[in-house]
Amino acid sequence: MARALRRALAAAGIAIVSMAATAPTSVAATAPVSAVGTVASVQPVNGQTVGVAHPIIVTFTRPVRDRAAAERSIQVTAPAPMSGRYEWRTDSTVEFQPDQYWPAHSQINLMAGGERRSFGTGATVLGVGSISEHTFTVSIDGVIMRQMPASFGKPRFATPVGSFSVLEKYKSIVMDSRTIGIPLEDPEGYKLTVANAVRVTWGGVYIHSAPWSVGSQGYANVSHGCVNLSPDNALWYFNQVGIGDPVVLNW
Repeated sequence: MARALRRALAAAGIAIVSMAATAPTSVAATAPVSAVGTVASVQPVNGQTVGVAHPIIVTFTRPVRDRAAAERSIQVTAPAPMSGRYEWRTDSTVEFQPDQYWPAHSQINLMAGGERRSFGTGATVLGVGSISEHTFTVSIDGVIMRQMPASFGKPRFATPVGSFSVLEKYKSIVMDSRTIGIPLEDPEGYKLTVANAVRVTWGGVYIHSAPWSVGSQGYANVSHGCVNLSPDNALWYFNQVGIGDPVVLNW
């Protein structure tokens, strides 16, 4: 097993153990709702089941002037305190990303906008891509289910390295090189209908079926930044993965 995969699996396991062993408590003092405005929406929504890497996304009804107060108004109350980081997407939308994965098969309780909310998590469906080894390996709750030959971004269009979560899924989607600044008439230009596409960045990185690169999968990196899988492997992964499931891409 690749060293990168072992590290990713260990990190997920440590997160689950440490969170389950900690007594429920609040992560921050509550800020008055009047100090930050009214909450318009929270994701995940009440009762939704998501992947263990899904962030909490809170949108306020108006631009927030006191961001620190707004961040303090978001509390995870159970099953454990969670450290994490805040990222403001817009002047009215903030995202809380925990430092470790949520515990799998659990209910997460939180406060946002002065209201109690909750969502659930499913299994830990972890995808780990090794750019140097040309593999994409999927484990479910710590058990490796499939290691697949893959092709990643060529040097000019390198696949980003880091930890991500699944944002969207499409059975079929048109990919147009113009969206990443490559004209169609450029030798690197393309406009293709792609099957079983799993988005992991808003910048356009997907894990998807790529029948045209099967000969390179497992041997060479020839994509424009996406993770290329065979049609069979892409369909299998598409059927296993859900919104918020973690993806780790590294060398």
